[in-house]
Amino acid sequence: MKLTKEKKISLITVVLNDEDNIEKTISSIINQTHKNIEYIIVDGLSKDRTLPKIKKYKKYINKIISEKDNGLYDAMNKGLKQSNGDIVGIINSGDIYYKNTLKHVNYYFNKYPKIDFIFGSVKKHWGTLKGFKPWKIFFTWFFYTSHSTGFFITKKAAKKNGLYKLKYKYSSDFDYFYRMIVKNKFKGMSANENIIFGYFRPGGISSKLDYWTHFYEKFIIRKDNKQNKYFILMLITLKMIRDYKMLKLIKWKSFKKFIFTILK
Repeated sequence: MKLTKEKKISLITVVLNDEDNIEKTISSIINQTHKNIEYIIVDGLSKDRTLPKIKKYKKYINKIISEKDNGLYDAMNKGLKQSNGDIVGIINSGDIYYKNTLKHVNYYFNKYPKIDFIFGSVKKHWGTLKGFKPWKIFFTWFFYTSHSTGFFITKKAAKKNGLYKLKYKYSSDFDYFYRMIVKNKFKGMSANENIIFGYFRPGGISSKLDYWTHFYEKFIIRKDNKQNKYFILMLITLKMIRDYKMLKLIKWKSFKKFIFTILK
């Protein structure tokens, strides 16, 4: 798997009050077999011992930003603005890369120089996420492996795609991918499904979301990206039929307002 060019890979870790897990993530980066790394950590002014633990490894970290932010995606944007590598990856606190992950990333971007991004297989507590099926983006969100940990994009493509939109508090990654695949038509692929890039720790922002809050935002993202509103309404109906048990939690006044937003 040797190739002559060792590309510079920028890695961004965002963290807030995660003293129990941040060192696992940092260690997984320090121990990479690929060494041409730019490492940026964005801390949202943690109140626990997260920052002192980060500073223990400051010789391995190119930039530490510790300041108040406007949430997860704002922190990611700060890291993106500071990155200077050929390739960019985001790994959240508590997630880990396996030791040859960046070696594999470097290999794929060298072997397939025309690709803009790649998804690698990722372990979760319940199984393995693998593959990339871009055609699925039009009717589902389960078209890729993992936003962070498994996803890498060239700096050139990331710059063209733009930053994460802070309008979306919970699913800005879905908007990012929609723009990337549908609007900008970037070329991407998945790595060999048997090559596991890393482990994605449970307990992220999406795991704590109210069902209907998440439901509304993802369909608003489709509308904002100019997906056909009647097709969106069909998807809404099908999802409600599939998840009919959640209807007992719905607030119909909020739902009517949501449908009006989709139709206007």
